[in-house]
Amino acid sequence: MSKKSDFVLAPYMKSNDLRATYQILNTVVPYLLLWILAVKVASVSLWLLPPILVLMILFSARCFSLMHDCGHYSLFRSKKVNRMVGFIFGVINAIPQYPWSRGHAYHHKTNGDWEKYRGPSALISTEEFGKLSPSGQWWYEFLRHPLMLFPGGFFYLAIKPRLALILGISGFITHLLTCLKQNPGMGLGNIISSYKSKHWYTKGEFWDLLFNNICVVSSWIFLGYLLGFGLFFSIYSITLTGSAAIFICVFFVQHNFEGSYAHKTEGWDYLRGAIEGTSYLELPKVLRWFAADIGYHNIHHLSEKIPNYNLEACHNENSHLLASVKKLRIVDIPDCFKFILWDADSNSLVSIASFHQSSQSIALERVLENEAIKS
Repeated sequence: MSKKSDFVLAPYMKSNDLRATYQILNTVVPYLLLWILAVKVASVSLWLLPPILVLMILFSARCFSLMHDCGHYSLFRSKKVNRMVGFIFGVINAIPQYPWSRGHAYHHKTNGDWEKYRGPSALISTEEFGKLSPSGQWWYEFLRHPLMLFPGGFFYLAIKPRLALILGISGFITHLLTCLKQNPGMGLGNIISSYKSKHWYTKGEFWDLLFNNICVVSSWIFLGYLLGFGLFFSIYSITLTGSAAIFICVFFVQHNFEGSYAHKTEGWDYLRGAIEGTSYLELPKVLRWFAADIGYHNIHHLSEKIPNYNLEACHNENSHLLASVKKLRIVDIPDCFKFILWDADSNSLVSIASFHQSSQSIALERVLENEAIKS
């Protein structure tokens, strides 16, 4: 097994502000122009919209990939610039970038440790799945069907951040009234500091969530009045749903595949999580550009400080050390969605079909053992 020191990473961890700025311009400007084109075309014929919407979805997905780099403070050299640009991309993508990036950082710290992190699909273990009722098992499998990427993606971007703010503030109001009832003299500062919300963990996360919501909802209202609410929300929802489905799908298959490193906390190894718990998703050149080379996911996990524009070169430099990395192509993606259960005993991801087959085999063995004892 290679050591992290065997990899040549440091030369590729240097951010380039000029390249980063160029990436911002070649992504945001075309995306805005496509919006203008879509509105113009819609006034002529709705049948001309589909190819424009496809491009809008791809550029929207690229916006998310660049936001992802900002969250790792790797796109630009300055942490402050990454925060500012990341916030703007968060508004474009309708998701609070700072809270998202902190949650994503936890994923990087624990990748491959399936006791601590179960992915964006909140997967469960085979033991937990076995305790569910038949209807519960069906519902679990249904919610993780690939087609659920579309409503799930829309909920993830458009609805969840709004809901998080509403529920978090509602929880604070309840906390405030409870504190004042129990201790009328309690200061507001103490009340605020004593409130713990599951919707944000720090003051920074709360403010980012609040300002993101203000900007996003305000833009919805403004653009709705400007373009017409029906037209705006039709184009917007299709674009947001499609791009969310793409990046959630890409993230899923880069961690959920046959043979993926899925260990218990005890004995878990960070390097194996990076190399064997992530895949190399080989995409056509044009899709690699829209994905900002996130397909080189093993390199990204070896060092999240490597900006997207250096991932390919770093991958090529270290290719001799990446023999054990799972290589996937687009045709392999559907098969990955089978692996939605974690088997803690074998430290592996398994399909529901294999779980049922294993359960039936165990049940049959017990029946045969009981019959043998009786005879």
